[in-house]
Amino acid sequence: MAETRWLSADEQRSWRAFGLATRLLLDRLERDLQEAAGMPPTYYELLVLLSEAPDRTMRMSELARWTHSKPSRITHAIGKLERSGWVRREHLASDRRGWLAVLTDEGLAALRAAAPRHVESVRTHLMDVLSPEQVRQLGDIGETLLEHLAPNAPDGPPGPASER
Repeated sequence: MAETRWLSADEQRSWRAFGLATRLLLDRLERDLQEAAGMPPTYYELLVLLSEAPDRTMRMSELARWTHSKPSRITHAIGKLERSGWVRREHLASDRRGWLAVLTDEGLAALRAAAPRHVESVRTHLMDVLSPEQVRQLGDIGETLLEHLAPNAPDGPPGPASER
């Protein structure tokens, strides 16, 4: 059994500050989004992905892949969004087992209504408290962690319909 590589005092300080700051930031962003739009961040993320997709449409399996969620969780979330009138489901013509999620006009309107408050929250609680250099470093750190934790993750908005 390999010897444990304990964290140094500086590493321990950094780890604890990162962990607590991340939890507090995500909690604040979630509360602001719930207050502004009555939706959790997961639903907001799904609406954003659909809004960026060609024809505002994506396969349910692609939504699961993009959000690193289980298909059953996406099915549940899309069901709630569908009941709100923000999304509708359609069968994929080329695959009888496949389903598409389509962002409705009402869903796009809900996203447009929520976006300014969400962006303001991100700006107020993250971007505006960091220097431009720290924002760049945060991006670099995030990309490094993503390369390590999710090396096969998509790294841009959803592609054209032919890729779905």
